Parts: sequence; structure tokens; C-alpha cells
Amino acid sequence: MNDAVIKIEGLCKSFGANKVLDHFDLTLHRGENLVVLGKSGSGKSVLIKCIIGLIEPNRGKIQVLGKNVLNLNHVQLDQVRVKVAFLFQSNALYDSMTVRENLEFPLRRHSFQLNHNEVDQMVLEALQNVGLEHTVDMMPADLSGGMRKRIALARTLILKPEIILYDEPTTGLDPITSQEISALINQIRDKYQTSSLVISHDMRCVRTVAHRIVMLIDGKCYAQGTYEELSQSNDPKISAFFD
Repeated sequence: MNDAVIKIEGLCKSFGANKVLDHFDLTLHRGENLVVLGKSGSGKSVLIKCIIGLIEPNRGKIQVLGKNVLNLNHVQLDQVRVKVAFLFQSNALYDSMTVRENLEFPLRRHSFQLNHNEVDQMVLEALQNVGLEHTVDMMPADLSGGMRKRIALARTLILKPEIILYDEPTTGLDPITSQEISALINQIRDKYQTSSLVISHDMRCVRTVAHRIVMLIDGKCYAQGTYEELSQSNDPKISAFFD
């Protein structure tokens, strides 16, 4: 039985002479937390943007929930995106909107036919998932960095996605808050059985969340395995991450 929710084969992306992805392969299985580990500038964010159609690769195949996203029109791509949430590294909250309005935005954007009480319940549940019910009428500027990250995660959860893509979820956070966000990623997966692709070079986060790790080195899937397996490698390109 094929339980792959994302399958990438031979993905190539260059910017001028800079070859970022070079026949990169990856498979994300249902219910799995898969971490893509690589140095800054190695192409991790380019990869995640290719998956959701923000960047068009030069060649290769990207299947998401059985659909080849590179062959979809805008309407079909939006239908896939409803099932795939993207947690931006910058959080991408709207500063002029309250927390409630930020969470309601995806519901309005995708034209869900919901009454006021249904919307309120969905907003409340999403905030309960991240432990921030009391912030519902606050502005993003009034929240700490860790709270803004949690609100951004709540917004990704409100549509009950099957897949969550996390782009450097702990960047810019202090070690304690980073661990809290990492633990929250696991809690969300356990509660909703989501499949998660986590882009990171924060080794504490990687160790906490990863069922499996794919090493993105020189544009390729250089190695893959569990944290324990890769941490014992004698290959200097791999061991450099675990020193």
C-alpha cells in the first residue's frame, strides 16, 4: 500500500548559474514528521516553495496527495493548497488584523459557507490547540515572538490540513520557546495525524520532531535516516551537523 502524501522525483531548480536543487528526491509518508536538514542557503526554502507552487522548478515531478502539482491549473492548485498548510518562517501575520481576523482570513479566502457561530468555534479550537485562547482580540504587535509563531500555527490548523509544511519553525526564538514550538509540532501531529515536512537547521528541533531526516547537501538527497542513525555517521558532510 502506497502511503506517500508527498513524492518528489528528480527535482531541479537553478537561479542563473546557481544550481540549488539537483535531481532531488523525497517521499513524505502519511502521519510522518520528516525533517529536511541542510545549511543556510542550501535550498530548503526553495524546495518547500516548489511543493506549494510558489516557485516553478526547471524539471522533475512533485506529487502531493496523488496530484502532480506541476500540471495543475490555478483552481486545481488551490484545491490542493486547502489540504496543505504552510507555516512561513516570518509567520506572515497581518499586522493590521486582530488574532481573530488573522485566523478567519483562510476561511474567507477559501469561501467556506459557515455561519458566525461555526467560525467562532473554529477560531477558538485553533487557539486552544496552541494554548492562546486569551489572545483572540489582541494585535500581532502585542504578542511575543513565540506567541506570534503559535498564532501562525493556529492559522495553519484552522482548515484541518492533511499536510503541514514548516519553514524554519524555531528561527529567531530563544531555546526554551524553540523547545515549546517543537513539542507543539509533535502534539499537533499526534492529535490530528497530520503529515509534516519540517525545514530546519536547529538540531534541538530536529532531534525532538524528526521520525526521519533527509540531508539536503549539494542540491541532492545526500543521505537519509533517523537522528540516531545519521548522528553516528563517519561521513564529515553529515557528522558536521551533529558535532
